[in-house]
Amino acid sequence: MARPDPADLHLADLHARASELGVDRYRMLRRDELVAAIEAEAGDGGSAAPATEGAEGSEAAAREPIAPPAPAEGVSVGAEADTDELEITGTAIGASDEPAAEVDAAGGRDRDDEETVEVAGILELTRQRFGFLRIAGLHPDPEDVYISASQVRRCELRPGDHVAGPARAPRRGERHRALVHVDRVNGSEPLTEARPDFDALAPILPERRVPLDADRADVLARAVDLLAPLALGQRVLVDAAPRSGRTTLLRAIARTAGAAEGTQAVVLLVDERPEEATAWREAVPAAEFAIATADLAPRDQVHVAELALERSRRLAEDGVDAILICDSLSRLALAAGDAGEVKRLFGSGRNLAGGGSLTVVATVLADGRDEGEAERAVATTESSLVTLDADLAAAGVLPAIEPAQCRVSNEVQLRDPAELDAIRRLRSLLADLDPAEAAALLRERIEATASNAELLGAI
Repeated sequence: MARPDPADLHLADLHARASELGVDRYRMLRRDELVAAIEAEAGDGGSAAPATEGAEGSEAAAREPIAPPAPAEGVSVGAEADTDELEITGTAIGASDEPAAEVDAAGGRDRDDEETVEVAGILELTRQRFGFLRIAGLHPDPEDVYISASQVRRCELRPGDHVAGPARAPRRGERHRALVHVDRVNGSEPLTEARPDFDALAPILPERRVPLDADRADVLARAVDLLAPLALGQRVLVDAAPRSGRTTLLRAIARTAGAAEGTQAVVLLVDERPEEATAWREAVPAAEFAIATADLAPRDQVHVAELALERSRRLAEDGVDAILICDSLSRLALAAGDAGEVKRLFGSGRNLAGGGSLTVVATVLADGRDEGEAERAVATTESSLVTLDADLAAAGVLPAIEPAQCRVSNEVQLRDPAELDAIRRLRSLLADLDPAEAAALLRERIEATASNAELLGAI
């Protein structure tokens, strides 16, 4: 039986064929070079195609120090580490450990007889441009897998990419397993053409609603759906205080938005209690989690937040509607020591022309230790504002929401004319009441109806 055309083979099959033919350093070749080398060996039994100029073939070149280049667009700034001691989001890695794997990958010295296991994870890059696949979520784990700088360059990988391939066990002097080669990037073979870039994609106004009234009994989510409707691509700021119901609201958004077709929820918890992280995982099992618990150093909390943002941006580039839920910007600003960190995260929310979006739903804490720095940093950049009142919650008034302090931009495009007229009449009714009376009236109307459409139709 005739062998299939090498150009039609999967990358893993190409590697197997090259190994069978004895192609020299086949793991170091790009796909088109690998196909040409296989065809040359199979056609006339000649030697493999020579390595291209600039290939990391020589051991001497591989051992040369890697000069840290200027970070590419979108690279996690917080992942920068000292050359002598690399500390990547809480996992200390001696400089003598992982660069040894870089020598093997760059110098073509991987041993074909080594046992491997298929792995997949989210890529986090260092300043030196090697990285780690986060296996257990968007935070460090002992099972994380090292990926060499040469693999990152050849496959044009970005932080936040979902990368899959075989990994070998750590060798002497190494602490982590190492990826042998890249098979899949974000579910597909590594791209040979230019990839979309998040910052180069044109942002457009949000126009696709995500209804939050599916659960008739969820009074708070239905109140938010009435006063500040959620749409894909928004920047939603939740101004709250502890015990005002913000966690209940965020989980409702994560469950509803994450369950919609073509969407993916990414939950970022900063300086959170470990037991709260467990409760979140149980409440929204389909979400991806980036959990920077309170026991992590502030620098490591920032690293986790940056990877969550990069993961969300990669999803949006790939045409997915990503929903990044952050609790909270106040704690992130405190960990970073710079409100500029929250500006990039919150400002990344946008609807993208041609498909895909990134919705950012983030909280700021009214009594946060950042003294309002995070809120001031993002003020006026939100497209939706939800204000929760801890005093109402303490008094047992639910939903603990201030109707007069909730607003949404672009509302005309999000509602049909009849719904818009009805919501204006409802706001007029609530405007004449104090916050407690307004919240009580809103609850009464919500509990008396099965859906928000029914509620508005009765006004």
